[in-house]
Amino acid sequence: MMPALYIARGASKVVRRITSETSVELKILSEKWQLLLAGLVFQYIHGLAARGVHYLHRPGPTLQDLGFMILPELGKERGYISETLFTFIFLSFVLWTFHPFILQTKRFYTVLIWRRVLAFLCASQFLRIITFYSTQLPGPNYHCREGSPLARLPQPQNVAEVLLINFPRGVIYGCGDLIFSSHMIFTIVFVVTYQKYGNIRFIKMLAWCVAIAQSLLIIASRKHYSVDVVVAWYTVNLVIFFVDKKLTELPDRSAGSTSVLPVSMKEKDSKLKEDKARLVNVNSVDSADWRPWTQMNGKHIENGNHLDTETTKT
Repeated sequence: MMPALYIARGASKVVRRITSETSVELKILSEKWQLLLAGLVFQYIHGLAARGVHYLHRPGPTLQDLGFMILPELGKERGYISETLFTFIFLSFVLWTFHPFILQTKRFYTVLIWRRVLAFLCASQFLRIITFYSTQLPGPNYHCREGSPLARLPQPQNVAEVLLINFPRGVIYGCGDLIFSSHMIFTIVFVVTYQKYGNIRFIKMLAWCVAIAQSLLIIASRKHYSVDVVVAWYTVNLVIFFVDKKLTELPDRSAGSTSVLPVSMKEKDSKLKEDKARLVNVNSVDSADWRPWTQMNGKHIENGNHLDTETTKT
């Protein structure tokens, strides 16, 4: 009976915590939904752009690559290893961003962290779209090589064929969207975000090691050229550095402050008006209350009248 009672109490606490956290997150979402929606829409635009460049792709000889010379080729049969690791990184990060709903150690709000992440992703993907449309390189992946039926897409028969982007097959078997790696954009953004807002030092070190392993696996599986990975490493980090400076810092929930919720513009304006009104009221006090006081020989003088402040002798 006792273990069952403890389990029931623990489950009840978890349910209350989830309910309370959900109400708070929904309040924030009601104020911040515009940028979240814009970030999600841009993910579709990025997929649409990658689908479009596939129509322009022309297969050809694989370019000379230093990474291809150093790293042995995994082969078509083991190409799934890179995608498996990326899926692990993606799911692990998503679960971590939702841990405030369950765990008591909370450093951020889920809605706010995803607004930040989407800002990093969209800025990096915008640069990526510009680069892979500027020059189309022959894809090194197996399905992008000469002789593969997937290397060139037939011209679309209607607009819907382009807009639907054939997800997820059209994304997995895309060609032409090379510089720079989309997998590395997500990986670096996730790792840098955990580096800043995560708590466990060991996981931070492990995350960077996993990011390096992901880079090597992308090259070894011939999904990208080495330049795609190298450009992603410095471009995404620079994007995060500059975009992060423009964004408002997240409130630290571990500080123990009761007013950690983000303040809306209306609340800020009303607070400023209250402060101004308070200052006006202070300045409008009768000038008689601000009469100068001087002190001489232990006695205060007010407007020329001597007021004895010494103790009266009895």
